[in-house]
Amino acid sequence: MQDTSKQYDAIISTCRSLFINKMKDYGSAWRILRLPSLTDQIFIKAQRIRSLQQNEIRKVNEGEESEFIGIINYCIMALIQIDKGVVAQPDLETDEATKLYDEKVALTKQLMLDKNHDYGEAWREMRVASLTDLILQKLLRVKQIEDNSGKTIVSEGIDANYQDMINYAVFAMIHLKD
Repeated sequence: MQDTSKQYDAIISTCRSLFINKMKDYGSAWRILRLPSLTDQIFIKAQRIRSLQQNEIRKVNEGEESEFIGIINYCIMALIQIDKGVVAQPDLETDEATKLYDEKVALTKQLMLDKNHDYGEAWREMRVASLTDLILQKLLRVKQIEDNSGKTIVSEGIDANYQDMINYAVFAMIHLKD
């Protein structure tokens, strides 16, 4: 499991670096996005990954890895939005946004470590395509919860689904690098 932790950190380091660089380019313009908009952005990325996995011809020269990075970063943005709420104007500087990013990653990684312990690293036997399908399933669940005004009867909330999507995307990226 120690390898998983190190591999996880390496993937997140790549995602975090891109997040910081985009913050420097665009600021926190993403702070105006409502959760359904972020969910739809994640859905587009996951759908493109599935399309890349199914189609032999690619017309855009970007592979699955960049889309998984997008899923991770958009999910982290969504987790931040859940806590801070949506704003009318960008309101976070890079340092504060990075601190919030790191907090969400720490919670999500701990969830992964706990589940990984209980499941015995079962994800290592899974295919990238299956992880993609699980992300899409989680997205459909989130959309349904959003359509229900955030209310659930017996299910975990939206935040847990975003965390699972982050972890599935990290697992997929680990597989792609191996």
